[in-house]
Amino acid sequence: MDILFLLIPLGLILVGIIAWFFVWSVNHRQFEDMEGPAHEILMDDDKPDNPPRTDVRN
Repeated sequence: MDILFLLIPLGLILVGIIAWFFVWSVNHRQFEDMEGPAHEILMDDDKPDNPPRTDVRN
């Protein structure tokens, strides 16, 4: 029974921290574009990042 005096405040503190992180993430627009990163991985870039050099001398 005495453990409840410890677990209830710790649980409330944990819920408060989780709620603060959720509010912070909503305010910083972390949930604005949920599908964009999933579609970006499917898009194929036609241009290579570093084209091969043709003027290399030995």
